[in-house]
Amino acid sequence: MARDKEKKGSKDSAQEQKPEQARHSAKERPRLRARFDKEVAPTLLKELDLKNAMAVPRLNKIVVNMGMGEATQNSKILDPAVNELGQITGQKPIVTKAKKSIAAFKVREGQAIGTMVTLRGDRMYEFFDRLVNIVLPRVRDFKGVSTKSFDGRGNYTLGLHDQLIFPEISYEKVDKMKGMNVTIVTTAANDNQARTLLKHLGMPFRTQ
Repeated sequence: MARDKEKKGSKDSAQEQKPEQARHSAKERPRLRARFDKEVAPTLLKELDLKNAMAVPRLNKIVVNMGMGEATQNSKILDPAVNELGQITGQKPIVTKAKKSIAAFKVREGQAIGTMVTLRGDRMYEFFDRLVNIVLPRVRDFKGVSTKSFDGRGNYTLGLHDQLIFPEISYEKVDKMKGMNVTIVTTAANDNQARTLLKHLGMPFRTQ
């Protein structure tokens, strides 16, 4: 009888702990994603005069690309680039290969020429948050990013000159400076919508 009570007590206690454990184990949503849902989306709905909440522009994916032309002469130069891009984005990069041969640049079809990462979901929001609040302010003499780097379809590309502006990269371990392009793909219907979205998410556009 006492043993049965003991079993029941331990079972009840386990059931009581489950919701608490679930709360701790559940992954916290990225700060920027939560702010988008709570503040930015309702603001965009009014500001852009949209009739449907589903039409509110949002981030779709972020592509970070490092082109390494020197890899055509020395393939080993790609290894540090892949490693550094992985540290910067928190995701394993893929190696990009030439789609066709270009004799003038001594590039053969299928030859490795760079590395890239495509970020979606939580990782995308976390990267964007770090980019606008930590990384860009570390650029020397930073006065904001250009408002003219949109492609006409609501996507924005930002060029970064070197990887050292990312706090994840250690100066002592860098063999050479590597530039990269960050392309922010949105669901915006046009550049104006995309500009408004990125501005509300904290993109520090240069004042003209």
